[in-house]
Amino acid sequence: MSLQRHSGPRSWTVNTMTERFDCHYCRNPLHGKKYVETENRHCCLPCFDKFVANTCAECRRPISSDSKELHYKNRYWHENCFRCSRCYQGLANEQFGTKDDKILCGKCMGRVDARRCYGCHKQIVAGSKSVEYKGNAWHDECFICFQCKQPIASAQFFAKGEDVYCNACYEKKFSKECAHCNKTITSGGVTYQNQPWHSECFVCATCKKQLSGQRFTAHENDIYCVDCYKAFVAKKCAGCKNPITGFGRGTNVVNYEDQCWHEYCFTCKRCSLSLANKRFVKHNSDVYCPDCAKKL
Repeated sequence: MSLQRHSGPRSWTVNTMTERFDCHYCRNPLHGKKYVETENRHCCLPCFDKFVANTCAECRRPISSDSKELHYKNRYWHENCFRCSRCYQGLANEQFGTKDDKILCGKCMGRVDARRCYGCHKQIVAGSKSVEYKGNAWHDECFICFQCKQPIASAQFFAKGEDVYCNACYEKKFSKECAHCNKTITSGGVTYQNQPWHSECFVCATCKKQLSGQRFTAHENDIYCVDCYKAFVAKKCAGCKNPITGFGRGTNVVNYEDQCWHEYCFTCKRCSLSLANKRFVKHNSDVYCPDCAKKL
């Protein structure tokens, strides 16, 4: 930053008394006295301090005509008053900066601009090791695990609310164990019957295809993809001989003795009348309505 420096208006002494020569403000004669000429007006030194002189931004006193005046951005200082607002070092002949209208030396300016550590709230010196996360910054040694208090530095970490945890502490405190392999689930996973699973552990019991996001069914504590369930587990409909999967139109099932039917397949062998929720007669492996059964 640069200053404008001057010694104030020039003062003169009048010695002649050939004509009247008065102060512009108080009208007292200036003959034989020092005076100041400013804007084509003459004034005595007391009136200059009272009506004309600039006010020092630091001490709030007028800058008299015989003082050195420093000027920066419409503000004025006595030379001795132009100093750093933090360390009070004189800046009349030094580099300086401004922050919130305050004058600062170069060293203090650097400290004000430096970020503060979110952990210890001290300044992070430029060039020192630091960690940034979600808009905040830490000294490298202040970025520690909330649980074990060990520095995390550049290692993997997890956040929980405002706190951060190293990988080991996070798994121990928050992670769930897979119902299949009993190992910790660090991310993702599947929930089935209120139990957590790794996605790679939630697979068909027969073909081992991952079932996350896929249609599946369960049988005797095992889970199966639709194709394997149809091929190896599902009972066959006594009517159409196809697997009863419980999907689509086959949602409703009729069970009688040791046989099963799709509801839409449970019909009279002779007249095809639907027998779901109706009286029927079984003959050999087929079912008949009561009227058709009389004709057998």
